[in-house]
Amino acid sequence: MTTTPQAVRPLTARSAILSLLLGAHPPEAPGSSIVGWGRALGVTEPAVRVALTRMAAAGDLDRTDSVYRLSPRLLRRQERQDAAIEQRTLPWSGEWRAAAITVVGASAGARADLRQRLGAARFGELREGFWMRPDNLDGAPDPAVAASVEVMAVRPERPAAELVPMLFDLEGWAGSAHELTASLAAAEHLADRIAIAAAVVRHLVADPLLPEELLPSDWPGPGLRSTYATFREELVSR
Repeated sequence: MTTTPQAVRPLTARSAILSLLLGAHPPEAPGSSIVGWGRALGVTEPAVRVALTRMAAAGDLDRTDSVYRLSPRLLRRQERQDAAIEQRTLPWSGEWRAAAITVVGASAGARADLRQRLGAARFGELREGFWMRPDNLDGAPDPAVAASVEVMAVRPERPAAELVPMLFDLEGWAGSAHELTASLAAAEHLADRIAIAAAVVRHLVADPLLPEELLPSDWPGPGLRSTYATFREELVSR
């Protein structure tokens, strides 16, 4: 069963820069604009410039003249983040998808990475090495996942109402969603709102996106998405 506790992480110079560029399309900005952004969030100019230098050296950012942009690696992160937040569900036929891990002899790090990728693909673990979810999502599987698992269509004999709580912690996810929504509404300072919004994004990525008929009637997923969309519009306007 998956759980999704999402802590609000303090805003650092690096996270302030990422909050700007990951939300920008195209994801680039002059150094002076980034410094001004940091100043608006209470991050000093020296701290921003040190973070820019370190991020460029680490391969997080590319720089041309005075303009910084996300590196290809972080561009892929932005694409995954956008897709995860905006992903739509399809009508559900009652069929499920199962993913059986077939790779053997993998290192502990590789196994952990595969588990993380399966969770990001909205699968829940029924037992070790065997993951499932309702077949109501569009999109091709992550190539790194497809190379290590056998994905198949199945129709379990166990009722869906029994399978869902074995795979996903809906009560825990909903509780955290309500807390994040209230925290974002109550926060007054922009830096605090950005830190909470980053936690909202991480939480939305963990939404299992189940068919409506398998969710509680008061499921907070759509409301949390709407709250985040409104906040993102606010950031764009700034």
